[in-house]
Amino acid sequence: MRHSPMGGAGRRGFRAAGMPVTKAKDVKGTLKRLWGYIKQQKIKLFAVVLAIIASSGANVASTMLIGRAIDKYIVRLDFPGLARFSIVIVAVYALGACASWFQSYIMVGIAQRTTQSIRRDLFNCLHRLPLNFFDSHAHGDLMSRLTNDVDNIGQTLNQSLVQLFSVVLTISITIFAMLSISPLLSIIPFVIMPIGIALSRFFVKRAKKYFSMQQKDLGELNGVIEETISGQKVVKVFGRERIIMQKFQKKNDDLRISGNKAQIYSSFIMPIMNSLNNLSYASVALFGGFMLIKGFGSLTIGKISNMLTYAKQFARPINELAGLLNILQSAIAAAERVFEVMETEPEVMAGKHIKKQTLRGEVVFKDVTFGYSKENPVLKDVNIHAKPGETIALVGPTGAGKTTVVNLLTRFYDVDKGTITLDGEDIQSLARNALRQCLGMVIQETYLFSATIRENIRYGRLDATDEEVEQAARIANVHRFITNLPKGYDTVLSDAGEGISQGQRQLIAIARVMLANPSILILDEATSNIDTRTEKHIQDALLTLMHGRTSFVIAHRLSTIRDADKILVINDGQIIEEGSHESLYAQKGFYYNLYTSQFKRVLQE
Repeated sequence: MRHSPMGGAGRRGFRAAGMPVTKAKDVKGTLKRLWGYIKQQKIKLFAVVLAIIASSGANVASTMLIGRAIDKYIVRLDFPGLARFSIVIVAVYALGACASWFQSYIMVGIAQRTTQSIRRDLFNCLHRLPLNFFDSHAHGDLMSRLTNDVDNIGQTLNQSLVQLFSVVLTISITIFAMLSISPLLSIIPFVIMPIGIALSRFFVKRAKKYFSMQQKDLGELNGVIEETISGQKVVKVFGRERIIMQKFQKKNDDLRISGNKAQIYSSFIMPIMNSLNNLSYASVALFGGFMLIKGFGSLTIGKISNMLTYAKQFARPINELAGLLNILQSAIAAAERVFEVMETEPEVMAGKHIKKQTLRGEVVFKDVTFGYSKENPVLKDVNIHAKPGETIALVGPTGAGKTTVVNLLTRFYDVDKGTITLDGEDIQSLARNALRQCLGMVIQETYLFSATIRENIRYGRLDATDEEVEQAARIANVHRFITNLPKGYDTVLSDAGEGISQGQRQLIAIARVMLANPSILILDEATSNIDTRTEKHIQDALLTLMHGRTSFVIAHRLSTIRDADKILVINDGQIIEEGSHESLYAQKGFYYNLYTSQFKRVLQE
């Protein structure tokens, strides 16, 4: 069967060359940092380079030996000599195959260890970053960097990097071999190949434009599909099916047009390169035969055979090179995205250490001003004094700044102005880990891990015994529910605790905080979206948890904070009212309006 001079690898290379590639901004800096990981395995990398040299050298040498066999044995009909010489050729092929296998075997280990180190460092880095980093970066994008981008680096190291070294070396050795046989014949492929490269670049450039358009159109089409499926009820209620179908048809047509143009331009590349490669192959054969007949130079049949094979070998790696450079460029861009996260300034964890066993729990906010952006302060000169053991309720409209108070107390963010003290110590002087170990949080959207219920509760204190875990569950009013499950505490929960109700998840979270035994408690909408019966169980568990602890409560249902020692009404980043439920209700101000409007809404329901 006759093989195309292009070869399979060349076809893969040009298809990759046609696809849009994300470019790195700082190639030199990214490569330097990536080399910092790779050079940890310098001995193995050196072994890979030697194996590549052996493999490429064997490939070129085998061709040269075949030419010698033709001239020395086949032309002279020396078949016994040919049989003996064939052993040498087979040995060279075997050497090349072994070297190729060895380089792949070693490179797999280098790539896997490198990606393991990068993934480990990136994952560890994520845990040291401040919360505002996660607020300003899409979680899906971070997941993509941790998985897809790191995998891209690994696959490129494993395949394309070795292939690039091999291609460059093969081209260099092939050029040397061709020139050593016939500098005059070498001119043919040297002239034809640049023409092919120039034409390919012309069509690749235009194909990239339409591939980019295709990706854009595909994204917009997927957006229409996702919106339509997610909002199917709205579409049907308003009878907008025809409009949606027209919109879909428009995007679908755009995708078809851009896809057609992309494929048409990219499809020109293969025929052009095949034609030019065949032209080079035929020209070497014709001119070589003519020179042999005329006795021009020292050409022989074996040398012409070598030149024909080298012409193929010369074309194939050059064709591969464009695709490889694109793949490498994409991998460098992926590495840059990974290192961009690693270069983010981490949270400062150092500071004084405090022990929650000796903490009284006095919290003071003094003239605190803070904004997630400097231009738009969320809190403005806020003053709060929570005495040890007091329950402070924070109420107000959405966006007033209630959750921000909690974010500052936990040092998820630091104040722009003013101070927050805990037992007289400025919390900015405290080690973040030590501070957070003194705090316990129960939030509206409870997160449970893919683990057993026992392990989820024990997350509050990893050295807790099974008896302590069960005791915490009893106090949280969730023990009976757990023991009624087929596997009890060893029941494995799915992601985010799916399979059990919101109220049951909340009770498990309360048991987890109960086991941690914090000095200060933070409840952020802990009973929101819970039915009345479950809310009673949660309220009882929370009252037990809050007993003797300084507690900050953000409540959607104002009826749940009537017994708070102090209610702070926050609006537009300022505390506008402060006092007990009775005193605030009697003032008939902002709190009174909030409470009565909510009470009327409940009655209407």
